Amino acid sequence: MTTSSDRPSYAPDAEVVELCSELIRIDTTNYGNGKSNGERVAAEYVAAKLDEVGIESTIYESEPGRATLVAHWDGEDQNADPLLVHGHLDVVPADPKDWKVDPFSGDIFDGCVWGRGAVDMKDFDAMVLSVVRARQRAGVKPRRPVRLVFTADEEAGGVYGAQWLINNHPDTVADCTEGIGEVGGFSITVKDDLRLYLIETAEKGMNWMRLKARGTAGHGSMVNNDNAVTNLVEAVTRIGGHEWPLRITPTVREFLKTLEDVLEVELDPEDMTSTLAKLGTFSRMFGATIRNTSNPTMLNAGYKVNVIPGDAEAHIDGRFLPGYEDEFYATIDELLGDKVQRETVVNDIALETEFSGGLVEAMKACLAAEDPQSRTAPLLMSGGTDAKSWSRLGVRCFGFVPLQLPPDLDFMGMFHGIDERVPTASLEFGSRVLDRFLDQA
Repeated sequence: MTTSSDRPSYAPDAEVVELCSELIRIDTTNYGNGKSNGERVAAEYVAAKLDEVGIESTIYESEPGRATLVAHWDGEDQNADPLLVHGHLDVVPADPKDWKVDPFSGDIFDGCVWGRGAVDMKDFDAMVLSVVRARQRAGVKPRRPVRLVFTADEEAGGVYGAQWLINNHPDTVADCTEGIGEVGGFSITVKDDLRLYLIETAEKGMNWMRLKARGTAGHGSMVNNDNAVTNLVEAVTRIGGHEWPLRITPTVREFLKTLEDVLEVELDPEDMTSTLAKLGTFSRMFGATIRNTSNPTMLNAGYKVNVIPGDAEAHIDGRFLPGYEDEFYATIDELLGDKVQRETVVNDIALETEFSGGLVEAMKACLAAEDPQSRTAPLLMSGGTDAKSWSRLGVRCFGFVPLQLPPDLDFMGMFHGIDERVPTASLEFGSRVLDRFLDQA
């Protein structure tokens, strides 16, 4: 195997800032309900960047414009199982009037690249491209073969992206046993000489559901004891106001053990009220990882103020912890009552893997090499990623987008937020870590 002493020198971080800016300028807004912008354009951009350094790729379309790219990158050990490295190309909508800059400008100032997708997740797309291109030009292969996958539609559950790919072309990733993608690997400053890097090992499952209530239509001035709007709103209020019980998963238990050590405080997972009080700023990101959630997000009923409609609809964003899916559905059905029905819009699994093994050790070592003040801990993510799809094929997935962040940057608040931005130094740090990782993974 080529060693660091005899291989050509190269700069894995040389292009990452420019690549991130250029990717942001491609408007890949995913509006949901099958509607999106620019995913094909972005996939062709990635394909061209790979082709420039001799890596061929294939673009698959689930529907016109809904494009997912797959590329095979040879490794030193061609007998090793391929590593899946995945990122998505779509982004959530952004309203320019809420932003300091055009959200699709990719502007670079104040030491950051600004725009929709800067942290979710064109930062990682750019890091991957920067590292791959640098290594290819220098003739430095990764330790094992790598499957590069850039997907469509992650922001709407992956129906036109990762889910479609595994249902229609499972052979593209079926030989992968491990994978990395979003969300994880970013730092949280605990104190001046200690940064905690959170590696995602678990995700909540999701059920985006539509609630339907039917009633008796009539004149708005009359007494009506079978009002669809009333029936619906009562059910929505019960669901939105439900206090879900606290549940501690293995990932959260391991996370608390690490926090207990670095914060030098006693944290009892069996007494979460006391524990949350001791966590300070950590408690904000922690709350949704210890309970199921059910948040009403949309309401639709009626067409005229003096007409009682015969039906009404609402949407609920439901998330359930690994191992608590049955509890989630049983509770939802009880809260609905007998006047409202639910139907699934998007459903996907919860997943959890152990924070151990060779891949995890490689992450720890590569982070420590670039940041000697680093510690790592597992993260249960309250949202979801394409890892849900890959796991159906037996791929063990981790969220690992390595970023050393300034202590005052509200990174988690950037996801789907306004003025989304990523520090240029963080992008460069992540590219260097990823480059090391590909030698060890």
